[in-house]
Amino acid sequence: MQLLLDSENETARVAASLAELLGAGDLIGLEGDLGAGKTSFARAAIYGLGVDPNEAITSPTFALIHHYEGRLPIVHADFYRLMSESELEELGVEEMLCGGYVMFVEWGRKFADFASRVTLWAELSSVSEQARGLRLRATGPRGEAILAGLRQLLRLEEA
Repeated sequence: MQLLLDSENETARVAASLAELLGAGDLIGLEGDLGAGKTSFARAAIYGLGVDPNEAITSPTFALIHHYEGRLPIVHADFYRLMSESELEELGVEEMLCGGYVMFVEWGRKFADFASRVTLWAELSSVSEQARGLRLRATGPRGEAILAGLRQLLRLEEA
């Protein structure tokens, strides 16, 4: 599914709609150049999962992982600075994946084993200062179900 999002509000609306469909164990891979809007997209989805809108949701680039509590436990991670898959073990990523978390991971493609477990890829690109391109790609039946539900929520025709 490819969308052109004209504003930050439109990006937030799509991310919040996606959040309505997410369940325990769903893993969303966020891709795009620096400044493409990965953290903004994750922030809107995390709020959509029921995190208090007054809670600050910031980029996990330096902390690597941020935890949140909404209707499900949530992790927002950034693997940009990681160098090996063994570092994922040290961070407890496997435990989180098996522990019912919804995970949003920036730069997850760096590690093939991890990337193979992604439910849905959200690839963002800058079109203008405000507009973003969003390509959502499912990687299995669960991802396809999420995309089908998102099409209904957004009232999109099957493409």
